[in-house]
Amino acid sequence: PFLFRVDEDAFKILIATDIHLGYLEKDPVRGNDTFVTFNEILEQAQKNEVDFVLLGGDLFHENKPSRRTVHSCLESLRKYCMGDRPVHFEILSDQAVNFHFSKFPWVNYQDGNLNISIPIFSIHGNHDDPTGVDALCALDILSCAGLLNHFGRSTSVEKIDISPILLRKGRTKIALYGLGAIPDERLYRMFVNKQVTMLRPKEDEDSWFNLFVIHQNRSKHGATNYIPEQFLDDFLNLVIWGHEHECKIAPTQNEQQRFYVSQPGSSVVTSLSPGEAVKKHIGLLHVKGKNMKMEKIPLETVRSFHMEDVVLADYPDLFNPDNPKVTQAIQAFCVEKVEMMLDNAERDRLGNPRQPEKPLIRLRVDYTGGFEPFSVHRFSQKYVDRIANPKDIIHFFRHREQKEKNESDLNFGKLVRRPTSEGMTLRVEDLVKQYFQTAEKKVQLSLLTERGMGEAVQEFVDKEEKDAIEELVKFQLEKTQRFLKERRTDAEEEKIDEEVRKFRESRRKNAEEEDEEVREAMTRARAHRSEDAILASASSDEEPMDMGIKAPGDSDDGLPSTVSRGRGRARGRARGARGQASAARGSSQRRRGNTSQEPATSSRTYKPVSVPAKNMSIVDGMSTVCP
Repeated sequence: PFLFRVDEDAFKILIATDIHLGYLEKDPVRGNDTFVTFNEILEQAQKNEVDFVLLGGDLFHENKPSRRTVHSCLESLRKYCMGDRPVHFEILSDQAVNFHFSKFPWVNYQDGNLNISIPIFSIHGNHDDPTGVDALCALDILSCAGLLNHFGRSTSVEKIDISPILLRKGRTKIALYGLGAIPDERLYRMFVNKQVTMLRPKEDEDSWFNLFVIHQNRSKHGATNYIPEQFLDDFLNLVIWGHEHECKIAPTQNEQQRFYVSQPGSSVVTSLSPGEAVKKHIGLLHVKGKNMKMEKIPLETVRSFHMEDVVLADYPDLFNPDNPKVTQAIQAFCVEKVEMMLDNAERDRLGNPRQPEKPLIRLRVDYTGGFEPFSVHRFSQKYVDRIANPKDIIHFFRHREQKEKNESDLNFGKLVRRPTSEGMTLRVEDLVKQYFQTAEKKVQLSLLTERGMGEAVQEFVDKEEKDAIEELVKFQLEKTQRFLKERRTDAEEEKIDEEVRKFRESRRKNAEEEDEEVREAMTRARAHRSEDAILASASSDEEPMDMGIKAPGDSDDGLPSTVSRGRGRARGRARGARGQASAARGSSQRRRGNTSQEPATSSRTYKPVSVPAKNMSIVDGMSTVCP
């Protein structure tokens, strides 16, 4: 143990993850929660005079945040992170490598045109990951504006080399590693195949404090749908783990690898589950030499969340399923429980005036044993003015007895109807795989693979790539046709079917080849979308001048488009060559007001990208495969 004091050798870093700006922004009660808490986090950074803020992904809740969300974020960053307070650490690494995907590949506080007092370093999460033709994300907009430093982005799916940002303050040196969100199964496989490498400084590699921020599943959700801590290198000192929402911010040591792991958790309740009921904190990390201390800072503006479980069978003296009035007795019992939780929430709020007035309440009722649930909608009407989530107060469920796993007993319909908010996350690709594995033989896939189709449907749902499924089908069909031609298969139906089956099985066993097929199909889909956008733009040029009348399909949601005309949910995408700045970087001097910095020589061109107004459902997309 040692004393941390304000000196030239100690780093102070504010740690936060999963802020989810814009979550439920249209809710009349909870709509401002994420913005208020984000301001509190930046207030704490300013109050504690930190050297920089480190975010662990999912700054935004939506992949394409609304204008209101982006505006609120920019407003907060400008208010709290710009100013004349000097930055006391310097960058020693090659910033052209650390920020190679950026048009401005250097840290924002060293830009002579900006006055940054609190730099923010952030990786992207699974909610705000890069998508689209140019593989841009919302963080890239903030980075281009000079308000945030987006790092940890990997452009290759075959090999990942994580190059650290090397920071120095006095005699303390930090190697900051980051890896933005990658599909867990893919990253798991890459770790197993030794395709992930963490690069270390060549000089005095043992003198660095190695800090790694990651955004992946930490808890096991399947055989390969998480990242075991043992996969990470043992030279690390501290791992900041994003994506998991339960607050476990106190560093715990991994006994095998010997590094420490801190899980800050989210700063907003996004699901009514037990992990979210834990008190929310951010961290103030002190680093001096190779020593560290994590100081927990409770968040005062987070809406309180109280949760309780009730098993009706545990109260045989109160409830008899044969009693005709048992339902009324259960309802009265639930009212009593909810009132007790409201009393607890009111007591918590007495000492914290910044906490929102209406709490979140959740009562999970196990009615196994012949009981019947009552109307939760009628029940919720009593608490509209007192609880922030009146429609979700009561959750009835039945306890399921454990049975031996039998593939023939799996019911796809039941899997779909089970609520995801109760700690069970259903992924689209898993449901697709489950469907085809349990479907009748006549609707089984014979050309495509379940995994490839699952990935395409995932893109269709999450990233709005409406042509993803169609392009995957076309691509795999063309590939199979080429294979049959090369094999010179006889034009007999049985032989063709046999060759197609063998070819499909060989692709299923080669996961890397499947990944390549999906990437190629997604590239085609994006290119097809770009062609549609160009045609739409060309046709709009022939229309009469816009007189300020809003088209029926227009919406205020989503990022502002770079195109002023056109219908539908247009999206602007900036494209252009990545320029290299000639000004020297890596110095700790601020260089404010220095106008000698040479601008990038490459020019930007802008191409409008729009999504056609035609809406397409998953069923429509799947109809191209299973007519």
